[in-house]
Amino acid sequence: MILSFIVYLVLFVGGIVLMGISHGLPDFQALVFCAGLAAFCLSMAWIMRAGRSGATRRSDNWDGGPAAN
Repeated sequence: MILSFIVYLVLFVGGIVLMGISHGLPDFQALVFCAGLAAFCLSMAWIMRAGRSGATRRSDNWDGGPAAN
């Protein structure tokens, strides 16, 4: 649980920092911005998937369909 939060926090803050500093770089602005955006998106996917009741678990879907059993 704590390790999952640490990974999330590093990806989240790191992604925001990368996107923030990308405009001030002389070279590779687009590459650094895209890396920051990818890190931010990975952090969101990580936190949605982590945990016992993650939002993307197939066995715990919201409509109670066939995968819920």
